[in-house]
Amino acid sequence: MRLATWNVNSVKQRLPRLLPWLDERRPDVVCLQETKLANDAFVDLLGEELDGRGYAVALHGEPAWNGVAILSRVGLDDVVVGIPGAPGFPEPEARAVSATCGGIRVVSVYVPNGRSPESDHYRYKLAWLASLRDMVAAGPPDQVVCGDMNIAPTDADVFDPEAYVGHTHVTPPERAALAELQGLGLSDVVRDRWPNERVFTYWDYRAGMFHQDLGMRIDLILASAPVASRVRAAWVDRQARKGSGPSDHAPVMVDLDEAPDGDIGPVVPPPSAPRVKRPAVKLPQAP
Repeated sequence: MRLATWNVNSVKQRLPRLLPWLDERRPDVVCLQETKLANDAFVDLLGEELDGRGYAVALHGEPAWNGVAILSRVGLDDVVVGIPGAPGFPEPEARAVSATCGGIRVVSVYVPNGRSPESDHYRYKLAWLASLRDMVAAGPPDQVVCGDMNIAPTDADVFDPEAYVGHTHVTPPERAALAELQGLGLSDVVRDRWPNERVFTYWDYRAGMFHQDLGMRIDLILASAPVASRVRAAWVDRQARKGSGPSDHAPVMVDLDEAPDGDIGPVVPPPSAPRVKRPAVKLPQAP
């Protein structure tokens, strides 16, 4: 089984990239974030194309903002929209959908950004993560949590820790909340497979951040032990971030039981920028 997660940053804008990517990479299960479409609009735009490729779809969308989805060619059962008991801001937002695909409970999440460490949105982010943890704790043994976590797990997951001082995504409370989720027995499969490599999944559109490989790793696949034991390859599809009209995130890929492309990674293709210490870089915007 090939499992992927991708923050597409508007499925409507990414349509010319998404469909060819599905045909090339042929994932069995895809978790999407920031679809930015209501459910009916998603089906109108993509329903026929996905059905023709053998994908069933679980959706939790809203117009213009947020939105998550699961596409599956290996079954799609027991769909749950949202997270029981999760807070809203102030109303519940379209940030989680889960389903059982090929015997694995799959959770696609778009964690709140947090905006700034002193904001109400930051407190909302931490409360939302606590609700996610509670839901996962009550889940079955075989499960994965996939998506844009909006948290870099460690300083090794950002291009320059000093550049993020005072920003969200790297604060101790956020990292503690992510660690509590992983404490349920979930493995960060990309980092486990590539413990010492420079691996990013998000690069700001501005200031040439992508071409200089000045990014952060905030898109994760967290797998329970029975699923993690089946991993044969785990990598970031950097090719999907290249070219015209890309998302600012790259897909994260995991192959279970067999790896059609071999044990490739951690980043495909690797960046051409030299991996040397750089002068201080000011962030163009908060991620």
